[in-house]
Amino acid sequence: MPDRRPSIEAAFRIAKERYGELGVDAERAMDLLRAIPISLHCWQGDDVGGFESADAALGGGLAVTGNYPGKARTPDELRGDLEKALSLIPGKHRLNLHASYAETGGRKVDRDQLEPAHFEGWIAWARGQSMGMDFNPTFFSHPKADDGFTLSHPDPEIRGFWVEHGKVCRRIGAAIGKALGTPCVTNVWIPDGFKDVPVDRKGPRERLAGALDEIFAEPLDPRHNLDAVECKLFGIGSESYVVGSHEFYLGYAAARKKLLCLDAGHFHPTEVISDKISSVLLWVEELLLHVSRGVRWDSDHVVTLTDELQAIAQEIVRGGYLPRVHIGLDYFDASINRVAAWVIGTRCMIKALLLALLEPIAILRRLEADGSFTQRLAMQEEAKTLPWAAVWDYYCLREGVPAGEAWIAEVERYERDVLSRR
Repeated sequence: MPDRRPSIEAAFRIAKERYGELGVDAERAMDLLRAIPISLHCWQGDDVGGFESADAALGGGLAVTGNYPGKARTPDELRGDLEKALSLIPGKHRLNLHASYAETGGRKVDRDQLEPAHFEGWIAWARGQSMGMDFNPTFFSHPKADDGFTLSHPDPEIRGFWVEHGKVCRRIGAAIGKALGTPCVTNVWIPDGFKDVPVDRKGPRERLAGALDEIFAEPLDPRHNLDAVECKLFGIGSESYVVGSHEFYLGYAAARKKLLCLDAGHFHPTEVISDKISSVLLWVEELLLHVSRGVRWDSDHVVTLTDELQAIAQEIVRGGYLPRVHIGLDYFDASINRVAAWVIGTRCMIKALLLALLEPIAILRRLEADGSFTQRLAMQEEAKTLPWAAVWDYYCLREGVPAGEAWIAEVERYERDVLSRR
C-alpha cells in the first residue's frame, strides 16, 4: 500500500487552519482526546461466556446471536484478542471485566467466595498494557439466579448469597484499583424483575435497597474503588417490571453518594441518555456510561457513529463533564469478527469525542446567548461538514495506529493466522 503519511499530514495542516478560523485549536483537541480512556468490555470477545463452566448457559435476560468463528475460549485467548484490538485503537484505554471471568485454576469457586487472587492474571496483564481496569459482579448465569431474582429475592438465603457476592466484588475492585494505581469502577447491575404485571412493586425494591446498603456498608478507599449502580427499564423475562428502575437507582445514587450508570440500551427506544447527562450530574458527583446501540430493543449492537453517540459526546464535552464521566462500552455481537467489533465500536466512540472537542462551541454559545437561533441552527449544520476526518486520520497517525480503513486488513490477517485456527 502507498505511504499515506504525506497526504494525511497535508490534509491535517489544511484542517487545522480551517478550525483555527473558527477559534478551535485542533492540536489541543487531540491532546484532550488522548486523556480520555474508554473501558473496553471483555464480554464482546467470548459472547458473555466467562470461564466458570464450558457449558454454562447465558441467563439474566441476555441474548447473544450469531456463531462467527474464532470465539475466545481461554483467558489467554481473550487477552490476546484484546491486545490485537487495542493495537488498532488510538489512545490509552481500560478493561471492563466481569466476575465470571475469574481464573480459579480449574477449581470450583462459587461467586460468594471469589478473591482478588482469582484475578491476578488480569491485573498483571493490565499492568503490562499500562491500563486501568473496571469490574462488575455477575448477577446472572447462575443456578441461584434462575428464577430471575438476586438482590431482591424473597428468600433471605439466596439474597444473602448475592449480597456476599457483591461484597467480595467490591473488595476485588479495590484490590484492582490499588494494584494498578487508578480507581476501579465496580458496577452493580441485576436482572431482577417480572415478566408480567406484579401485585407488589414495593417489596422487591425495599429488599433491593436493604441488600445494596449491606453490600456498600464496608468503607473502601475511593482512590481504589468507586461504586456504581445501573438502572434498566425492561429485559427479556422482565418486560413488565424491573426492580432496579431508573427512578430507583437515581434516588439511591443521589442519597447514598454512588455513581449512577446509564446504559444507552436500557430505556424506551425513543428515549436517549444524552438528554439525561446534565440532569443527573446536578445530583450525583460522577456518572458511568455504558455506551451501546439498541435496535428496537436493548439489543446491544456494535456502537456506530450515530446522531445519539455524537450527542452523548457533545453533552460530556459541552458541560465540562470529562472529569466526572466514566465511559465504558457494552455490546456483544457474535455475527461478525469479534475483534473487529471492539475496534469499530471503540474507534466510533473516540471519533464522537473528537467531533465534540472540535465543535466551534464559542461561536455556538454566543449565537444562543444572543437569541440568534436561526444562525445557531445554520452553524450547527455547517459544523458537520468541517474537515474533522483529516484530524482523525492525523490523530491515528500520531498515536501509531492505522488511519482510515487500513486497520481492516490487520484484523483479516489476525483472523486468518489466529482466529480461524481455534
